[in-house]
Amino acid sequence: MDLQPVLDDIVATLEPQLGAGKVASYIPALASVSPRRLGIALRTREGAEYRAGDANTPFSIQSVSKLFTLTLAMRHLGDTLWERIGREPSGNPFNSLVQLESEQGVPRNPFINAGAIAVADRLVSCCDSARADILALLSSLSGETIVFDEEVAASEASSGFRNIALANFMKSFGKLDNDVAQVLDFYFHQCSVAMSCVQLARAAAYLCSDGRHPLTGEAVVTERQARRINALMLTCGTYDAAGEFAFRIGLPCKSGVGGGIVAVLPDTLSLCVWSPGLDETGNSLLGMKALELFVARTGLSVF
Repeated sequence: MDLQPVLDDIVATLEPQLGAGKVASYIPALASVSPRRLGIALRTREGAEYRAGDANTPFSIQSVSKLFTLTLAMRHLGDTLWERIGREPSGNPFNSLVQLESEQGVPRNPFINAGAIAVADRLVSCCDSARADILALLSSLSGETIVFDEEVAASEASSGFRNIALANFMKSFGKLDNDVAQVLDFYFHQCSVAMSCVQLARAAAYLCSDGRHPLTGEAVVTERQARRINALMLTCGTYDAAGEFAFRIGLPCKSGVGGGIVAVLPDTLSLCVWSPGLDETGNSLLGMKALELFVARTGLSVF
């Protein structure tokens, strides 16, 4: 199937709606990003790549980074990672304090903020430099040099009061091993990573290839781990809208408030859409529509 016309058609169809939604203005560095952007890119398991719109424009991947820190933690820790992190959908906003307190500091899953902070804590413990390791993984997977956006990282730190509260909650319950400031420094930096749709579609391709590196064929994670990451993406990857995503799109997805959404069809392809305008759940408004159009035009989904 030639997927280039499909991507071109999706961008053309959604062009009249550019600007819909609201950018994540609560992070100062993201407040000035134009919502009138839309990019989409995909990579097939065989290595063919397609792109349309603003697919080559780097953007702040934000919570999409949680997919890759989880991957790194699973490689280092295996099933011991789950001693302090659940695997259930939250049903609450991604930065809920109430849920974390009621559950004694154990995050519901690794894709809400508390869960990703818990993952960051484990990586700080087991890596010589967690910041260097996550950049090395992303650079290796995408085949290009990936860096932090220090302006975004500083903006995250200056405005991340709720994340600071989440980390301190977990520390008070004895669920973080490291200094809160050190863990949050890594967490804010992972969220500041800048990548394009093309780079993210390529970087996520191990999840449609039984855990195999998209460029070298080496194991990034085991086949079993790749399957479990995809399952978590489907059930927990889009905040408290995961059920809606499964119903309307039917692909494992991981979103971020920078407007990016990575999606995977196991054994077939990985793709990334980006449009900065968000809906009320913190997911890209046009990104979700683009994925819905992609599934409708191709008939590709896990169901």
